[in-house]
Amino acid sequence: MPAEPLESATGALVLFSGGQDSTVCLGYALDRYVRVETVGFDYGQRHGVELDCRLRARDRVVRQFPQWGGRLGPDHRIDISSFGAIGDTSLTSDAEIVMLESGLPSTFVPGRNLVFFVYAAALGYRRVLTTLVGGMCETDYSGYPDCRDATLRALQEAIRLGTEVPFAIDTPLMWRSKAETWALAYELGGEAFVDLILEETHTCYKGERGTRHAWGYGCGECPACALRAKGFAAWQASGAEAGKRQRG
Repeated sequence: MPAEPLESATGALVLFSGGQDSTVCLGYALDRYVRVETVGFDYGQRHGVELDCRLRARDRVVRQFPQWGGRLGPDHRIDISSFGAIGDTSLTSDAEIVMLESGLPSTFVPGRNLVFFVYAAALGYRRVLTTLVGGMCETDYSGYPDCRDATLRALQEAIRLGTEVPFAIDTPLMWRSKAETWALAYELGGEAFVDLILEETHTCYKGERGTRHAWGYGCGECPACALRAKGFAAWQASGAEAGKRQRG
């Protein structure tokens, strides 16, 4: 079950893109900390629609979950569009999404998560929020090296040394499959939270929101949609099997 809020904690700053994973992380943080703020980044992403989705998701959290709404503080949006221009990938341009010779998809923006956490730490320093929460995962993911636990542990130490503040990078989804992430969403907020994620969050790399699938909106073809759809189907299947066992 979700833990009780850590009353002694200074609070948490959630890296909040408006996607499935970061929204689950927002619920996770709100269930544990008495003060939570969010930060989003405009880096010239092709799926810039997520920047609008994140605000709608926040609004629904406040309206539908009063136990969380009182803990949710300001949102911060940081423009780092020049960084996206440097990356020049299919996530920051109209280039086709393909697998590269490196074995990584062309959606990989080198150093993106490193930059995100450095900016978040600078903001957290000012806001006195020393826990930085991110939805990175290396169980079901596209192979991005800046999503790996080893990368983020090293970055945490660098941020601590560079600020002389004991920042902690919390990645609650690191060892969870996408199906387990859906399960965590249900554990945190029940069907209402799952519905919020289905209707308001955005994952699709192409920015497509014209088609509503069982797992939410998206093109249904890009790597992000494929992972989300596969995880949702696996979670539903596991729930159905659990129900059968209980009835038996």
